[in-house]
Amino acid sequence: MPISPSALAQLPVRRLTVADLLACADLSENRGWLREEHKWGLLLSAGTGYGIDDPDGDGLLACCVVTSYGSGPEGPELAAVGMVLVAQRYARRGVGRRLMRHVLDEAGETPLTLHATANGRPLYEELGFAEIGRAEMVKGRFTGAVPAPDVAVRPVTAEDLQEVLRLDREVFGLDRTPLITRLPAFADHLRVAVENGAIIGFAAAWPNMDTHVVGPLIARDTATAQALVASLGAATNRPLRTDVDLRHTELLGWLKENGLDPVITNAVMVRSLPDLPGDLDRRFAPLTVAAG
Repeated sequence: MPISPSALAQLPVRRLTVADLLACADLSENRGWLREEHKWGLLLSAGTGYGIDDPDGDGLLACCVVTSYGSGPEGPELAAVGMVLVAQRYARRGVGRRLMRHVLDEAGETPLTLHATANGRPLYEELGFAEIGRAEMVKGRFTGAVPAPDVAVRPVTAEDLQEVLRLDREVFGLDRTPLITRLPAFADHLRVAVENGAIIGFAAAWPNMDTHVVGPLIARDTATAQALVASLGAATNRPLRTDVDLRHTELLGWLKENGLDPVITNAVMVRSLPDLPGDLDRRFAPLTVAAG
C-alpha cells in the first residue's frame, strides 16, 4: 500500500556513514545516475550524509550529503549540499522537501551552496536559495589538438602539501583541509603548476566509472589551468570530465577544441550569502559539484 503524504512527512531522517555507501549508490542508479561508489566514499567520509530509510525495508528512500568548510565561532562558515536523491517510486511526493528542510534545520545559521539541475531549482528557490552563477559539465577524450601554454607542471610531492593547502585556502576563501588532504589517496593523478619554485596552481584527476574527473582545478590564470588539464589529459587513457564556471569562457572554449563536449549546465546557488567566498577568477572547477 502506498505511504500517505502525511506519513511520508513524518519519516525520520538519520545520519549516514560509509557503511551506507552501497545503498547510496543503489539510489543513484535508481534515478538514472551513475553509481559513483568512489565519489560516495569520499563524500560520506569527509562530509555528513543524511538519509531516509524506506519503511518497506527496500534500502534508502532519499539521501543527500553536506560538506562543511571553515570554522568560525558559530560553527562552519559554509556548507555545500549535494547528491540530493529521492527514489523514483517516491518522486514528487514532498520527500525531497522533507529532507532539505531537515538539512536547513541542522545547518542553522551556516550559509549553504549547491549546484542545481533545472528539475531541482524550483525547490531550492522555494527554500531560499538564489542563483549566483552557472557551471557547465564537459566530457570527452582530450586530444591535445590545441596545445596548452608553456607552464611548468609536475606531479605533486609530500613536500608540496602545505603550500597546496595554503593556496587552496587563499583561493577557495575557507579552510577545506579535511577534503584536500584526502586527494593523494582519492585521485589517480595530482599535479602542481610552478613558477620560480612557487606553486601557482594545482589539479587532480580522480576515477569515476569510465572517466577521470578533473577537479579541483585551482590556477593563477587560464594559461596555468590549461597546462594542468593538458598534463592530466596526457596521463590517462580515459575520457576527461569536468565542471567549469561559465565565467571561464576561454578555458571552456579550449576544452571543447580539445574534444570535450557539453553535457549539462547547472545553476550555482547560495542561501544566506550574497556570493561565494574566495577568488572566483582562480577557481576554475570544483573537486565535485556535490562538494561545492
